[in-house]
Amino acid sequence: MSAATGDAGEGMTRAAGSDARKASAGPVPTPEAVVPEPTPVPTWNVANILTLSRLVLVPLFVVALFAGDGADTTWRAIATGLFVVASATDQVDGWVARKYGLITDFGKIADPIADKALIGAALVGLSVLGELPWWVTIVIAVREIGVTLLRFWVIRHGVIPASRGGKAKTMTQIVAIVVYLLPLPAGADPVRWALMGLAVLLTVVTGVDYLVRAVRLRAAGRRATGA
Repeated sequence: MSAATGDAGEGMTRAAGSDARKASAGPVPTPEAVVPEPTPVPTWNVANILTLSRLVLVPLFVVALFAGDGADTTWRAIATGLFVVASATDQVDGWVARKYGLITDFGKIADPIADKALIGAALVGLSVLGELPWWVTIVIAVREIGVTLLRFWVIRHGVIPASRGGKAKTMTQIVAIVVYLLPLPAGADPVRWALMGLAVLLTVVTGVDYLVRAVRLRAAGRRATGA
């Protein structure tokens, strides 16, 4: 055997041994990929600022509503405008929060509080002025407070999403309140009554629906946990 052949054979033996050692040692470790932590959503964001602006507008709306004993046309128009702007922020802040990922725990709490404060202030104000029967205000207030309590009752088992009926209820309430706020002639009374009657009907129906869904959710949660 020539020297060249011997060297080649020895080289192949060393290479084979090296390959065998690499195979037995397993794959060459690679640096672990660094997974960036999600950036926390700041509490002071556009969506939450819009929600807070709705809360700020509530007392301004009440002042405008009662200015001139509620009979001044200019002030009633201003009160209506403030109510419409505040109601619009309810639609905008939710859209902004979902689109840009600005949903926070603060927003989840503050948003429904701002909604109830605005609707409640309008209903109570109209009833104090003698323009809306107190029973209407009481029915709507009891429903809203009841739904809030139901949310806390089932919060351990999940969250009941807003239904189409609930959204229709809210929109109908807003439209009915706007029609009551506007300084319209007495001929518009049948329209006011019809809209508010529809709002009360939807308020009651969706309240019962929410109660049923809450009971079912709680029952399902208790079965899942064996409680």
